[in-house]
Amino acid sequence: MTTHGTASADLLRWQRFVAVGDSFTEGLWDTPHGEDGPIRGWADVLAGHLSARRRAAGAAPLRYANLAVRGRLLRPIVADQLPEALALQPDLVSLVGGGNDILRPGSDPDVLARGLERAVVRVREAGADVLLATGFDSAGSPLVSATRPKVGVYNAHIWSIARRHGAHVLDLWGMRHLRDIRMWAPDRIHLTSEAHARVAQGALVALGLPPDDPAWDEPLAPQPRLPRAEQARQDARWVRLYAYPWATRRLRGRSSGDTRAPKLPDLTEV
Repeated sequence: MTTHGTASADLLRWQRFVAVGDSFTEGLWDTPHGEDGPIRGWADVLAGHLSARRRAAGAAPLRYANLAVRGRLLRPIVADQLPEALALQPDLVSLVGGGNDILRPGSDPDVLARGLERAVVRVREAGADVLLATGFDSAGSPLVSATRPKVGVYNAHIWSIARRHGAHVLDLWGMRHLRDIRMWAPDRIHLTSEAHARVAQGALVALGLPPDDPAWDEPLAPQPRLPRAEQARQDARWVRLYAYPWATRRLRGRSSGDTRAPKLPDLTEV
């Protein structure tokens, strides 16, 4: 349990925050200025909250970089993004990856966890704090639910890694609002803008800081179930527009982020 005084000290100690990872941290589907506008995401929102609180405390604004790229597996995140992140001399690093690996047949959460732990050790030896995140609970998802046992094992490793090395954990698995389909983008794999904003509140809590909204994880009000025929039409549309193209890319060894560069590679005042 973090006391208020310790939380305030942590807030002022974190001057340079660097996020690494995949589409979740890049912020895919969070486009608050319209579909053609820049994407944002939970890490960007978190950086804004941390910077605003620093300013309110009379400190300099937070400097922030986001090196995450959609589609990245854990190994490229650790091999490519992490050295660039550490070169920026951060005092807080969010390190979230492994979800894309787990979606692939034959993946081993134990192997992934060993790679993640080595990365956490590198960050901690560099003197920075680490924010990890568990995987989502995919119960009810027609595409992803088959990976639920692997995600559960990986999550157990993440909590153990955090305990051993003093890392913070963003508990995505336990977030009640994420069990609602309305928190998910049309592709049913990424989050909506509202969900990203709520996850950012959860990240504040994971860092030992009070949320801006105490009800950030309250479930949405229930809605009537769709008629079976309408649900079938929506499912067929999802398969055609999202599931089939996604599976085709995987079979061809391609990723939506193959030619993309990080959206915010340099530390910038928030």
